[in-house]
Amino acid sequence: MSLFADTTKEESIKSETKSAASMKDLYGSKTTAAKNDKSGTAVKNGRAYRVLVKPLVTEKASVVASENKYIFSVDRDANKIEIAKAINEVYGIKPTEVNVIRVKGKKVRHGKTQGQRKDWKKAVVTLPAGKSIKVYEGV
Repeated sequence: MSLFADTTKEESIKSETKSAASMKDLYGSKTTAAKNDKSGTAVKNGRAYRVLVKPLVTEKASVVASENKYIFSVDRDANKIEIAKAINEVYGIKPTEVNVIRVKGKKVRHGKTQGQRKDWKKAVVTLPAGKSIKVYEGV
């Protein structure tokens, strides 16, 4: 005969129902708050960050930036529509034009063995007049 068998079963059942109810309240309030929050902050994950590899910071890119054109290294499989959607998702600005350039990798040698660098793709993104992206911040 156990002394505490009856009390532990009842307490565990009560605590499970309380914890389930409290968890439902906690998660229910978070999901409703997340649905109601429609701020204009950029999404920090998803396909956009796979499409846009990095902004290219070169002399030519900085000269062209005065014409509202920005140059990005992009995924090799990305097309113009995906690049435009990614720019809109990350920076919140819909581009007016997207031009894509495929760059062949250079042939390289290490001693007597020959190889080739990766082929890559870059995109020249034109933004509407008066809009800009802070690409060169911290460079």
